Amino acid sequence: MAASLAAPGRGGGIHRAACISAPARRLCAGEVDGLAVAVARRTTDRSLTRPILSEETNMDAATPPRRWTIDLPDLSGRRALVTGASDGVGLEIARDLASAGAHVLMPVRNRAKGEAVVARLTADAPAGRFTLYDLDLASTASARTLAADLMSAGARIDIVVINAGIVMLGDPVRHLTADGTELHLQTNFLGHAALLAGILPLLQASRTRLAVQCSLAVRTGRVQWDDPQLEHGYRAMRAYAASKAALALYATELARRSDTGGWGLRTVLCHPGVAMTNIAPPEMQARDTLLTRVSGALLTRGVFGQCAADAALPALHAVTAAGLRSGDLVVPSRRGGVMGPPVGQRRWRSLRDAGEAARAVDLADRLTGVRLAAASAGGMDAAPGAASAASTL
Repeated sequence: MAASLAAPGRGGGIHRAACISAPARRLCAGEVDGLAVAVARRTTDRSLTRPILSEETNMDAATPPRRWTIDLPDLSGRRALVTGASDGVGLEIARDLASAGAHVLMPVRNRAKGEAVVARLTADAPAGRFTLYDLDLASTASARTLAADLMSAGARIDIVVINAGIVMLGDPVRHLTADGTELHLQTNFLGHAALLAGILPLLQASRTRLAVQCSLAVRTGRVQWDDPQLEHGYRAMRAYAASKAALALYATELARRSDTGGWGLRTVLCHPGVAMTNIAPPEMQARDTLLTRVSGALLTRGVFGQCAADAALPALHAVTAAGLRSGDLVVPSRRGGVMGPPVGQRRWRSLRDAGEAARAVDLADRLTGVRLAAASAGGMDAAPGAASAASTL
């Protein structure tokens, strides 16, 4: 079900992280990306019980000011779907798209929270328009229902930002969804894969520009193809990195199929760097240690990290900038991708294996039951205004 709301206001920036659901000690990844770039690569769950610096960290400190901007084109008349837009970096993405004139579609798990967020956004985007949809990424059925609703409506979607995500930071328990799937894999990867595959004919007709948020953790994260749900050797950060790697590989294969099959999509990977949000567990934030004080000071002063509004820029650049090619990667340009204005670059080595990318699509097809397949010729007419919209973004 969708609910459309018009916003009477433009501008601004607000940020925190949002949880998609909350079993046990479940925490959420600011609806965006990833974690643990400043943690040793061989981190164990035991080390995760101590305060750490993460890609999305809060520690109850003031966020650094916005330091960078990019020029967005006029998006009047365009429709943009953003997952994870009810909080975190996703909220900033939605705010900026609406401020540029786009009608923002916001799939949310918590309808009341979504309505409250839209009420806040109305003060910032005078001519903004927002439509809420129901989506629980931890449920394949929910993703399929949203896809069916969007397909039934048939209205073009010019921009898609795949942004939502979770991480069970500090929780050693391997959680399963109602589908019986490991939680990180389902929420970060499979839910999005089911949605994208379900609306692919609409995206083709719209010649959509797609941004897929991955994470710095993908540089070293790997999918265990013989045990993708980590039934053995589970660790939260390992599961998180693997789920984000699977999503990035899926997007890579989507880009390849679109290019070779003439589907008309432009799929660009991106990541937000290190951003100030509420990803850290409450018990972590409450501890007063030398590490928390030093890392908090580095973040709030913008020495090692940036505000959520700056962290939104790679995704915004990915869906609006000219000159990017399908399959490119957009990252913050300073300090190894931790912060800075967005810049396009070649995909990381971990994402260049075509065989692994194809395996990610096969895995999603099998576990979700939603096959990534192009619309048949004439299987769907072009969405209203799709060709002209795509050519002028």
